[in-house]
Amino acid sequence: MADRIVTQIRDSLYDLIPLSAAGVALIETAEFLRLDRIQQLGFVSKVWPGAKHSRFEHSLGVYFLMREALAALQRVYGPDWVSDQARRTASAAALLHDIGHYPFSHAIEELGPPVLSHEEVGRSIIEQGDIAAILTNVWQVDPSRVANFINPRGELPDEDRLLRGLLSGALDVDKLDYLPRDARNCNVPYGGVDTPRLLGALRVAEIEGRQQIVVSDKGISPLYSLINARQEMFDNVYWHHTNRACMVMLLRAVQDALLAGCLSSDSLTRHDDSSLTQLLSTDAMPDSTRELIGALQTRRLHKRAVEISARAGDLFGHLNALYRDPNRRRAVELGIARQLEADLGCPVASHEVLIDIPKPERWRTDVWVSFDRPPVGFQRLMPWVDVVGLGDEDLKRYEEHRRVIRIVTTERLRATVRRDWERLLYPLIGGAF
Repeated sequence: MADRIVTQIRDSLYDLIPLSAAGVALIETAEFLRLDRIQQLGFVSKVWPGAKHSRFEHSLGVYFLMREALAALQRVYGPDWVSDQARRTASAAALLHDIGHYPFSHAIEELGPPVLSHEEVGRSIIEQGDIAAILTNVWQVDPSRVANFINPRGELPDEDRLLRGLLSGALDVDKLDYLPRDARNCNVPYGGVDTPRLLGALRVAEIEGRQQIVVSDKGISPLYSLINARQEMFDNVYWHHTNRACMVMLLRAVQDALLAGCLSSDSLTRHDDSSLTQLLSTDAMPDSTRELIGALQTRRLHKRAVEISARAGDLFGHLNALYRDPNRRRAVELGIARQLEADLGCPVASHEVLIDIPKPERWRTDVWVSFDRPPVGFQRLMPWVDVVGLGDEDLKRYEEHRRVIRIVTTERLRATVRRDWERLLYPLIGGAF
């Protein structure tokens, strides 16, 4: 791969992102250019109008940080610490990690099968067509090896398994880019991370007989700030009730189109935000799909009627289980609408009551910390959880208490559902709680 820099892109976070001819070849493909028409945060711009940044610029940012991380490790361990082939593969994977993403952030992906994960879709895009040809002939890397960084299959070579920890894990460059980038574009005081210090603290150590990316003791605080920034952004931005209402409206619109046979799941990642909206607005789509998309376009958004927390016990558990069963969730929504129609004596559309169940998040703190001179009581190499006294279960408990399930409705039904939700909901999910 010709590594000579041929151009630079001005970026809001990193000032200048240098690109080689190989990098330019990838970002000029139709598949990559589609990402420039997909907002990174989907409907968050309904709340924070500045949040219109794209998957395109985020992907460039992740590529930049991967190169910075590799360079930081090279300064510590010398030019031959991993092969040039592995570095090229990791850099290409960073640039292409979101190539299979659906329009409007993660909403559509929450439908589950037959809608594949964006990582699975990304593999198929990387392994064929123009991108595969560019990776093979210009980057001189195996497209399947690049795809394995994003959607692993089988046991990875030691070098790839090591470097994949920089792209997916507790301290990955994906989060290191999207948290500060999202915070800046939303103009909120969350999401701050000392990225240069964390990258400078990266080290390699042998853990249980295998090489692994770790951090030096200088990385303890910035790693904590990364974990804390992630929760702050979920609390205040990603789980904002307006954003979540929009997401569940889109999810139901796409679900109804799929069930009616008006849309195929494999066509979804050929669309961007605008083209999918246009498609879902056509007369060929079900009434519910067209009406929900029309409401999103004209800002007639569903409103919160009920919020249910984890402290609701079995009720929360029964509703939370519907995340893995979108068809049953839809059946519950339809059941509520039918009962409301009977109660009110007037038509109630099938999509006027929706249940929003945010994806349960995975918290990973499986990072190790290395000390040159450990404090008394510490060892030279320790799990981060033992160094700071916080583990996955602590973070998971916080997440579970902050993540709420919502019943959202059209404005005209809000007061009724808020008053009668127990009578409407309980018979549909198995009784009283």
